[in-house]
Amino acid sequence: MATGKFITFEGVDGAGKSTHIDDIAAALRGRGKTVICTREPGGTPLGEKLRELLLHEAMHLETEALLMFAARREHIARVIAPALARGDWVISDRFTDASFAYQGGGRGLPLPKLEALEQWVHAGLQPDLTLLFDVPLEVARERLSTGRALDKFEQEKDDFFQRVRQIYLQRAATHAERIRVIDSTRSIEDVRHELDGIVAAL
Repeated sequence: MATGKFITFEGVDGAGKSTHIDDIAAALRGRGKTVICTREPGGTPLGEKLRELLLHEAMHLETEALLMFAARREHIARVIAPALARGDWVISDRFTDASFAYQGGGRGLPLPKLEALEQWVHAGLQPDLTLLFDVPLEVARERLSTGRALDKFEQEKDDFFQRVRQIYLQRAATHAERIRVIDSTRSIEDVRHELDGIVAAL
């Protein structure tokens, strides 16, 4: 039976990652792959309900982290693990790297607590590839100023996003075999060309 692959897209809000998910999925489907596109928090009926709470309700930082991983456990059990077992490819808009970046870097939750949750919720499961879309803070801010309503994370101050970006880049350095940093300041066409080459090698 064919083995599925698990690809995650990461980056600060406004980095442009979501722009490319459909293109990558279409390219893989063109190669005959069955592709499941999903997101975190969310991806399941329960996860989507938790997403609404997580993006819009104030809560203690440990509550936030626990709910993120609760949604993730459901996501893995209901969507990700069954798809991979079938040999499907899964593309997720965010996964556990986001918890380290946002709840760890942004909120300041001690990283060992997140590591314990990671081991509990998905020991043995990591993405085959993580695409980290990286832009300077001012670029991300400009892209978010579109007039739409911002969620509670998008409304955070600059120092929050600097800490988020720092943790993302630290994780990319630590997990270089899995995380590819994408310079997302370039044009959509240039980024897409690089992504096509990366995914073609999978």
